[in-house]
Formats: sequence, C-alpha cells, structure tokens
Amino acid sequence: MLRAARARRIATATAFGGGGLTLLGAGTMALLYLQARLAYRAIGFTSWTPPEVEGVYGGGTGPPIEFAILGDSTAAGFALTDGPQTPGALLAAGISEAAHRPVRLRSTAKVGATSADLVRQAGRLDGPPPDLAVVFIGANDVIHRVRPADAVHHLQSVVRALHAQGAAVVVATCPDLGSVRPIGQPLRAVARRASRQLAAAQTIAVVEEGGRTVSLTDLLADDFSARPEEMFGPDRFHPSARGYAHAATAVLPSACAALGLLAELETPLDRRGGEGVLPVDRAAVEAAEEPGMEVSGVQVAGRERGPRGRWAALLRRGGRARPGAGAQGAGQAAQTGQAGDTAGAGGAESTAPTRA
Repeated sequence: MLRAARARRIATATAFGGGGLTLLGAGTMALLYLQARLAYRAIGFTSWTPPEVEGVYGGGTGPPIEFAILGDSTAAGFALTDGPQTPGALLAAGISEAAHRPVRLRSTAKVGATSADLVRQAGRLDGPPPDLAVVFIGANDVIHRVRPADAVHHLQSVVRALHAQGAAVVVATCPDLGSVRPIGQPLRAVARRASRQLAAAQTIAVVEEGGRTVSLTDLLADDFSARPEEMFGPDRFHPSARGYAHAATAVLPSACAALGLLAELETPLDRRGGEGVLPVDRAAVEAAEEPGMEVSGVQVAGRERGPRGRWAALLRRGGRARPGAGAQGAGQAAQTGQAGDTAGAGGAESTAPTRA
C-alpha cells in the first residue's frame, strides 16, 4: 500500500533504496529479470520521424499564449505521423478554444527522456518565457530504475525554474506501467507500485514549487484491456492516437485552470466525491490511486502551510469519472481529439500550426 510518509521521504530526497527492488530476495530478483526480458521481447520497435508540431494554433484576439511542452514519448506523441494528433497540438488547440486567443506551441519533448533530461529541455526553449509549461515525465525513470529521489529532484528543479520565469506549470505524473499488457506478473505488480510511488513523490515536489499535477496512473488501463488494437500503437507499448488523446483530455482542464481560464472549472470542493483540502503528502497519495485527479497548492485561513506541511486541493477535473471535465470549449476540444478526428482539438476545421 502506498503511504504518504514514504512519498514525502522521496520528495525530500531522503535516501530510500533504489526504486523498491533492493529489499527483494535473490530468487525474486531472478524472476523479475526473466519477466523483464520477456516483456522486452514482446514489445515491438518502430522507427519514427517526429512530425512538425511547433507553431501557432487557433485564432482569436490578443497576442499568442506562449505554451511549452516538455517530457518523454507521451509529450512527443511517439509513433504519430500527424502533428495535430500529438498531445501538444491537442492541448494548444484546446487552450486556444477556451481562451479565444492564438496559442504558440514550442516542444522540446524527447522519446526516452527521464527527469534528468528536463533541465536540458527547458534550456532549449527559445523566445519569450512560456505562459504555460506542461510536462509528461516519469515512465522512463521507472523503466531505467532511476532512484526516485533523484528523479524528483530533477523535476523539482525544472518546475522551480519555470515558475520563477512566470510560467504556470502542469505536470502529468508517472503513468501506471503495471497496466502495460506485455508485462507479466510479478513484474507488473512491482511496476505498478514503483509508478505510483514516483507519481506521489512528484506531486509533493511540484506543488511545493507552485505547480500543479494531474494523475495519469491507470487512466488507459480499462480501454487498453477492452480495445488493445485501438488504444496501443504499433509497438504494443506506447498509445495510439486515441490513447494520446485520452491523456490530453485529462490534462486540458488543469492547463486551462492554470492559465486562469474557464472560471467554471473552479468549483467548490466536494469531499464526498474525493475532493478536498489535505496536507500535500496525503493528497498526493490519493491522486496517485485515481486517474484524472489534480493536486494544487491552496491557502487555509490565509496560510499555505499547516502542521503537516503544504496545504493542497485535491480536485477531480478529468479521468474516467468525469471525462472531458470542464467548460464547453475545452470539453469539445478534447472530445474531438478522442474521436481521432484528424482536424484535431478545438473543433476547428484545421489545427495545423501556422509557422511562427
């Protein structure tokens, strides 16, 4: 069971093993190694030339919103050949629809990136500081057994730097690798535990630095099980266009809220519905177990911190319970993406970017 104290220790860089595997016996380690080799062979390999995604999306009045996307293969939209279907393009078009302003997208995401690569990616953002930065990260840290405290430290540093530049930061935390079909038991259970442990620690660190997180956890597990031929890409590991659209749908409401758009998203907290104000470590653990949950810092009685640390709001903006949660503009954008429409998000006739 995932515990808040453990997530807190990782987020504060207390020495904590090597990803949860060091306490296992030699026999279990040998079995996990065999399972990992079988999963590795079951996953296909796809050569890929990334499509062009950078440019200005949408229309409206006012200067473009500066939007940057960083992270790993999910942020890059690995294996997609149509730029408007990538998560960055879907988010840019959806934000434009909500803001009634154009959005300039810059992407430094890279397939295979770990949290250590984020500093380099942030340094490659040319031009004015972003108004919004969205980060998808964590899966490769688990796959490569990066020490959780190290992964969280790198992420926290980048969030701190982006926030200091005036950017609103939204981090889509580590997905549940235990839901990947080629991975068998008991490796699947270990991967699930490590993924959720990292996601909770990421949440604590990001909220402490003024950002907000969205839990991806097993967002796609049910759909992958029911319709694997639709939801998986050609390598049977990364999502298809529909899978990426689900991820963008989960993040879009929080991205809009981070920019101060769609005031109707700022609804009163419903504690009975899994929402409320909690110490950030407890909110992080709850979010890691439920896809689509947002965690962001709040004040209680004018104070950011209580006896157990930073106060945080736990909100259900997206995920399975309320797909496409939010206002009409953002919801329509995400739904268009989910349908796999090559027109992309935002309900526009075309989301192909205008070159900046």
